[in-house]
Amino acid sequence: MSATLQEPRKKQKTDSGSGAEVAEKPLSPRALKRLQEREKLRTSKFDVVSAFLMSLLWFIGTFVLMLFIYWLTTKISFGPPPFPPIVENPAGRGDNAEGFERDFDPPGEDEIVELNEPTMQETLTAVMDAVSSVAAVQNTGTGNSKGDSRPPGPEGEGEDIVPRFERWELRFSAKNVAGYAAQLDYFNIELGVMGGGVQGVDYAKALAGSPKKRKGASDDEKRLYFMWVDRSSPLYQFDRQLLQKAGINVGAGREFAKFIEPELENMLANVELEYSKSKGHPSVTEIQKTIFQSQSSGGGYGFVVLDQRYRKPKKK
Repeated sequence: MSATLQEPRKKQKTDSGSGAEVAEKPLSPRALKRLQEREKLRTSKFDVVSAFLMSLLWFIGTFVLMLFIYWLTTKISFGPPPFPPIVENPAGRGDNAEGFERDFDPPGEDEIVELNEPTMQETLTAVMDAVSSVAAVQNTGTGNSKGDSRPPGPEGEGEDIVPRFERWELRFSAKNVAGYAAQLDYFNIELGVMGGGVQGVDYAKALAGSPKKRKGASDDEKRLYFMWVDRSSPLYQFDRQLLQKAGINVGAGREFAKFIEPELENMLANVELEYSKSKGHPSVTEIQKTIFQSQSSGGGYGFVVLDQRYRKPKKK
């Protein structure tokens, strides 16, 4: 037997009077077409499952991408942020003796010697006087010099400040040599070894991986550097291990130093001055000592002021 497709019929409302149901009427071709189109647009179970799986894949992909970006930002080191330049011009006394004066009186008329060529008789007289006065000069132990009031450093006029190489101290904290090397590399600090009868300076950098070494002349070095005061520190031994790893001679008489780049020096100067201002000392001329400490900061490292001491006001 074959089944025949019959056209859908529309039921009519029942007659309220007799209660009899009115016979169904067939749908018009137009209504039938619209009904078929609605059937095509109806969401199937397959469409629901497909949409759910697609949304789940998008969610997982976005979550994995966010985790990758987070991991990437923790591994990339961008270095210290830029700071406005701070230039210092400290005064120094050079080889002059330490004292409390540095202004000298102009010479008097009786102290000025004319630059005329002396005669033979004057030359012989001067030689005899010099020989007879040698013993007196050697026995002289006192003088009228009041010394030089400028702080230690290259001789020159400038601001009355304690130079950075004298007032700054850098401290690091690390549980092992790998963590210590990571901090040095982050700040682009180069280790150096000098002395011990060896000419020049031996340098090592990129210490966390395979260290790179080089040789340089002492006279060419213009960077600020720091040397060890307490050799009993475990970090001193870390320096020795890193330098030996780079193949550098660290034998007897050799001194270790940390050389810092101008960018890091300027960053430290800004950190120091900001801390000083917060303590009511707006000028670097008031600072006697600043101790910096390296700390973890946002996936990298940064220096903070651990302690700061100030100069006593000079008596007028």
